[in-house]
Amino acid sequence: MDIRYAADPESVKSLDTETLRKTFLISEIFVPDAVKMTYSHIDRIIVGGVCPQTQSVPLETGKETGTKYFLERRELGIINVGGPGRINIDQEEFTLESRDGIYVGQGNQQVEFSSLDQDRPAKFYFNSAPAHTHYPTVKISINQARPVSLGSQSESNQRTIYQYLHPEVLQSCQLVMGLTMLEPNNMWNTMPCHTHERRMEVYFYFDLQEDANVFHFMGQPEETRHLVVRNEQAVLSPSWSIHTGVGTKHYTFIWGMVGENQTFTDMDMVPMSLLK
Repeated sequence: MDIRYAADPESVKSLDTETLRKTFLISEIFVPDAVKMTYSHIDRIIVGGVCPQTQSVPLETGKETGTKYFLERRELGIINVGGPGRINIDQEEFTLESRDGIYVGQGNQQVEFSSLDQDRPAKFYFNSAPAHTHYPTVKISINQARPVSLGSQSESNQRTIYQYLHPEVLQSCQLVMGLTMLEPNNMWNTMPCHTHERRMEVYFYFDLQEDANVFHFMGQPEETRHLVVRNEQAVLSPSWSIHTGVGTKHYTFIWGMVGENQTFTDMDMVPMSLLK
């Protein structure tokens, strides 16, 4: 478990590139036959990946959560970005194709991951947040997610947002999660940018070609910073930071949010004239 402590906006102004990356960038998500997790003290979200290849891999707890099992006081959202895989949740099996997702409620004691083809292993990306009650486990294919079309070709941000963990799709305690696919020749994930002081967010970028990057912008509107992000890397985005990014080539990303509410449209837009 990699531990990341929260950083305030004044301190971030003085960080050099390497320290900024160590604070907010998660550079490794998937390790064969292992669970890789990052525990952020920003709203206590856990970001992780599981890539079972030659064996099944259980989700286990540790000192960081202080509980007998991982989901004793947590909920979990998972989206598969690899080959077909299987998740065993308290003796109930779920098969997830690429882009399938699943919500796992608080109180489930056993979660185990496996791949159906070791030559095309599953890649289970997940977010986990503290939870106050149990809600049922629900599998969501991309066809069952709620699609929202936004942006325009002229602004280079035409995209479809697929809401997987969302109040209009299923019940969760605080975790909201989904996947955004940009249309061809569109590179901005959102612009004008925004903040949402009531919720933090994690961006996981994938489907990037080997020679492509995403420039993820963060910081306060009048004091912006950026992170260079490569394929299958994630960014911890604090509530006080702007949320926006642009790729050198086409990409897809998964977003996950936790905080005071689950209102997807609760954001504070930043006028372009204020950016520095």
